[in-house]
Amino acid sequence: MIVWTIADGVAEVVLDAPHKRNAVDLGDIAELDAAYLAAERAGARALVLRGEGRAFCAGRDIADVDPATDDVHGYLAAVERLMRRMSEFPVPTFAAVHGACLGVGLGLAIAADVVYVADDAKVGSPFVNLGATLDSGGHALFYERLGAHRALDLIFTGDLLTGSEAVAAGLFSRAMPADELVEFTRERAARAASGPTLAFAASKRIIADLRGERLWRAVDAETAAQADLAATADYRDGFAAFRAKRAPDFRGA
Repeated sequence: MIVWTIADGVAEVVLDAPHKRNAVDLGDIAELDAAYLAAERAGARALVLRGEGRAFCAGRDIADVDPATDDVHGYLAAVERLMRRMSEFPVPTFAAVHGACLGVGLGLAIAADVVYVADDAKVGSPFVNLGATLDSGGHALFYERLGAHRALDLIFTGDLLTGSEAVAAGLFSRAMPADELVEFTRERAARAASGPTLAFAASKRIIADLRGERLWRAVDAETAAQADLAATADYRDGFAAFRAKRAPDFRGA
């Protein structure tokens, strides 16, 4: 469930499904897309994205996914369209990240202009346990900020970084105690909303040009790789193991 509000020029978009740690399915992706479009049309001068409950977003909601029939390519293509809308939002956007920020959740954070994290947030690539690969722009973020060796270390091990470690490594903007995160982010968004939003928009365009298409090329490659992996026995066993809460039996097939 996605809810959004706007007050004093600041839109706030909330992932509001704490019972599933704000994991998102296709319906949630569509709701997020609609919320950003509505906030833009309402004249937002800044935007805050956050999650309710114990997590920002634990990734894709796979509770009802059957790996034998899953259209993983279609799902991730919808995620890419959403990330593009989010990243192209015409005024400053801020993500307040606490708890789990994994998979698609990491992609939602990547699509924000500025990311503030709780000290104890959890960031990384848990896909090693699913027979899948990091998606939603994670490869681009890790490679760009951490370099090849540390990026692959996180991907191969599934180790997670705390929010403090992620900021120290240069992944995100600032880390702080979880109980200060939302108000700090709101204050920064309010400050931006009262600032020169045309100048901010120019800076967003310049940064986007400097980054080029690297992020979106990576997202396309991740989507293709994930679709290929979805046909493997390892992928199917990874899903089965996750649901049964057992260790997967990967055989490289």
